[in-house]
Amino acid sequence: MHVGDRTGTIFKVNGIGEERAWTQIEPSVSAFHLAFGPDDSLYVAGPTVTSFDSIWRINPDGDVDIFFKGLGRPQGLAFDREGNLYVAAALRGRRGIVRITPDGEAKVVVAGTNLIGLAFSSSGEMAIVSIDSVYSVPMQIRGTLLPG
Repeated sequence: MHVGDRTGTIFKVNGIGEERAWTQIEPSVSAFHLAFGPDDSLYVAGPTVTSFDSIWRINPDGDVDIFFKGLGRPQGLAFDREGNLYVAAALRGRRGIVRITPDGEAKVVVAGTNLIGLAFSSSGEMAIVSIDSVYSVPMQIRGTLLPG
């Protein structure tokens, strides 16, 4: 398991709860949001008070680069089977769910305010979480498959 703290340290936690510092990114004013991508890299959003936050990509060796920059308060992350990353965030003043292609093209695909998380169901629905509700939106998007 991987866990981030507000200081920017990303920890690896083993099966018996022992943690070790794995890598470091910029601090956040809020909780980090994490998702593994189809490339086995860990993608991390750490919302701040700016409107130009980044999504970091951390490869299996712990090397960090910026996958995408220019989101406002990026939070929940989920990948589809085509490798697109979906983020609850603001993009160029529009709030909602942003789809970022593997090539870095970004577009708001669901409009909404106060969105903080998302996930895909096995039937292709997107579960979207706001600060006080959960919505199910029929998007016909399949999330990534778990190994094994």
